[in-house]
Amino acid sequence: MLPPLAAGVVAVVGATATGKSDLAVELALRLGGEVVNADSMQLYRGMDIGTAKLTPSQRRGVPHHLLDVWSVREPASVAAYQDLVRTTIAELTGRGITPVLVGGSGLYVRAALDQLEFPGTEAAVRERIEQELAETGGAALHARLAAVDPEAAATIPATNTRRVVRALEVVAITGRPFTASLPDPRYASPAVQVGLELPRPELAARITERVDVMWQRGLVDEVRRLEREGLREGRTASRALGYAQVLRHLAGAWTEAEARQETVRATRRFARRQDSWFRRDPRIRWLAAGTPDDLAGQVIDHLRGLADLSDPR
Repeated sequence: MLPPLAAGVVAVVGATATGKSDLAVELALRLGGEVVNADSMQLYRGMDIGTAKLTPSQRRGVPHHLLDVWSVREPASVAAYQDLVRTTIAELTGRGITPVLVGGSGLYVRAALDQLEFPGTEAAVRERIEQELAETGGAALHARLAAVDPEAAATIPATNTRRVVRALEVVAITGRPFTASLPDPRYASPAVQVGLELPRPELAARITERVDVMWQRGLVDEVRRLEREGLREGRTASRALGYAQVLRHLAGAWTEAEARQETVRATRRFARRQDSWFRRDPRIRWLAAGTPDDLAGQVIDHLRGLADLSDPR
């Protein structure tokens, strides 16, 4: 086992289905660390199968933090997550434990690691934009975002109306593009990021296999249960991949086969956006996805190399 690292936080990032969670567990075991979640949907209680949340046995005794924090009725808040994750990281490092951050939610990763402050919210402004959404629809609202902030519109799909509304709210409050509130990446405290990558055809096949496994494990029943707990009313959780598609099936809009196939298509699109987001960060060391054991060895060699470079002797 290596001693606590000068790196502070070790983050494992990249697209869905590349094996991030398993690598994070292996790294935590080798580094004497604990895992900290940076997947926005794994913050929700009960959303287990559709988010590929590791089971207790898959966690191999490694403590995991910031799972099952919110009810499915609560809207996601990256600012609230930032408070939670910064407190968690400080508590772990204060005890000499290496936090191993893992997730594919790019803004949540930056909220955890970077000097990043989020503009506040104004209820009246948000209400006005949400009323516009109700009257004109998501496509029209996204077109307005493209006119005032093309860069934000390029990274936020029109179907993610929650983020479109938020981006327009920030523009209205600050008078600047939403993307202007995201400064050049600069760590708030020492950190190292590694990213997992796969050739696109292999990743597409993995995503199809993952969705098949989710259905076999009972995703439809999970969504039925969560629907009784208010999933359909949740502004964020109801739009999660897999959950949104199954909700449409349960409402009679799609057959189960259609919901399953659309989950595959939507997840592949999402993986492309994840890859595009993380590729913009030059600090990430990219590794070809493989077995957790082999990857952990590569990451530790990388960490040792960084330690040697920083050693003044």
